[in-house]
Amino acid sequence: MRWLILSDIHGNLEALDAVLDAATADGFDHILCCGDVVGYGADPNAVTAIIRSCTTHIVRGNHDKACVGLDDLEWFNPAARHSAVWTQSVLDAENTAYLRALPRGPFEVGDPTSPPFQIMHGSPLDEDEYLMQSEEALMMMGYLDTRISFFGHTHVQGGFRFHHGGVQRLDPKIPSGRLELVLDLDSFYLINPGSVGQPRDGDPRAAWALYTPEDRSILYRRVAYDFRPAQRKIIAAGLPPQLAYRIALGR
Repeated sequence: MRWLILSDIHGNLEALDAVLDAATADGFDHILCCGDVVGYGADPNAVTAIIRSCTTHIVRGNHDKACVGLDDLEWFNPAARHSAVWTQSVLDAENTAYLRALPRGPFEVGDPTSPPFQIMHGSPLDEDEYLMQSEEALMMMGYLDTRISFFGHTHVQGGFRFHHGGVQRLDPKIPSGRLELVLDLDSFYLINPGSVGQPRDGDPRAAWALYTPEDRSILYRRVAYDFRPAQRKIIAAGLPPQLAYRIALGR
């Protein structure tokens, strides 16, 4: 069984198409999503329709909530707030209903042939919490119900390994576009597949991960794509220009 792990697509259709094409070439059985299907990008309906049609399990992100009126926009920066209001105005009724019904994480996933694992957007304690530093992650150790959990929200590919009471930050550098991590039997892991539609780790290539429980392996993946159409659509929609510029920078 091979799981394709997506997160933080953010309405970027071009990035999602590129990831699905590359992942199909690698091969996978099921798709999971750690949230933030929409927000920032100018294709919320197209992206949500694809995710509706192909994901096996998904949890909601903070932008998913905000873009369907389930969350207060007070804590959003002006560009994110503008995007959320615009997205809410253009989402069709079917996609709005789908996003409103998404469950909060953590959500346990499993099949009879392998141990269960979890997906979440932020942290095991708070779906909106950013886990950026090892010190922040270490506080989550006692709240991990499975040895392997997948999270998003930070838009930074990598994660954390917990071993003998300590924590190691995973910061993969993958110029080739792929890097395999073999998981230890006696460690716990929080794995971030990175952002499909708006990476913030200095690499503008779309990011995702593939998880094979039988091999205890994570394959971190990146793919370059033509982001210029996505930029043009953001500008044409009247969204803040910085939302277009940043996808070219990976920031």
